[in-house]
Amino acid sequence: MHKNRPVVWITGASSGIGEALAEQYARQQARLVLSARSVDKLEALATRLDCESLVLPMDVTDFGSFAGKVEAVLAHFGQIDILINNAGVSQRGWAEACGFAVDQRLMDVNFFGPVALSRAVLPHMRARKQGVIAVTSSVMGKVQTPRRTAYAASKHAIQGWFDCLRCEVWKDGIQVTLLLPGYVHTHLSYHALDADGQPHGKMDRIQANGMPAERCARKMIRAIEKGKEEVIIAGLQERLAAWLKRFTPRLYSAIAKRIPVE
Repeated sequence: MHKNRPVVWITGASSGIGEALAEQYARQQARLVLSARSVDKLEALATRLDCESLVLPMDVTDFGSFAGKVEAVLAHFGQIDILINNAGVSQRGWAEACGFAVDQRLMDVNFFGPVALSRAVLPHMRARKQGVIAVTSSVMGKVQTPRRTAYAASKHAIQGWFDCLRCEVWKDGIQVTLLLPGYVHTHLSYHALDADGQPHGKMDRIQANGMPAERCARKMIRAIEKGKEEVIIAGLQERLAAWLKRFTPRLYSAIAKRIPVE
C-alpha cells in the first residue's frame, strides 16, 4: 500500500523553506517526519497537511538524541527514504564584535547538526542500499560577504563534508544532494544572530524581496528527484556571484568588499 509513498524527514519544518517543503511533499502524498523545536507549530502544520505524518520535535544541537530519533521514525514508518537537513540559523554581525559563542552556535546548528543526524541515518540507508540525504546549504557556501563570517564558514564546511560523503556512499545506492538557495522570503533574518548572540529581529530588505519559499521548495524537490549532486536555487545576481567567485575570484573579492550588507 505504501510502496510508492516515500518517507521524507524534514528538519526545520516548522517555518520557511522547511514548511514549504512539507506542503509540497504532502501534495505528492509522501509520508512525512516533521522536526523542529516548536511542538505547537509542528502540530498545526501536521493538522493542515493532507498526508500521513509524524511530529517528531527535536533540537538539532542535541546530538546525543539522534539515535533515539532515528529509532522512533523506524518504529513508526519502518524506513527513511529521504532526509532533508534543513534546519539552520543565519548571522548579522562583524567578525571582531562576535563572541565565540556565536561562532559555535552557528557551527552547531548549521554544520554539526546535519553531520550528526546524517551519520545516525546512514546505517539504515546502507542496509537498504538506497536513500537520499539532502542538506540545505546556501550560496554563501560558495561566496563571501561582510558580516557573515561564521555563517559562511558553516556553509563552506557543509559543502566539503557532504561532497566527501557522496564519494563514500554512492556504491551503496545513497544519493547526496546539496541545495544552495540564495535569498528566500522567509523569517531567516528575524532569527539571525547579531554579534551579541541575540536575534536580529527584523526583516532585511533583500530577504523581503527574495524568492518565495514555495518556489524554492519546488526547485529543491525537483533537484532531489533528478538525482542532482548540487543545485543553486537563486536569482541572477546570486548565481552570477557564485560564477564570478569560481572563475574570477579576484574580481569577486573586489566586489564583495564593497557589498552594503544589512
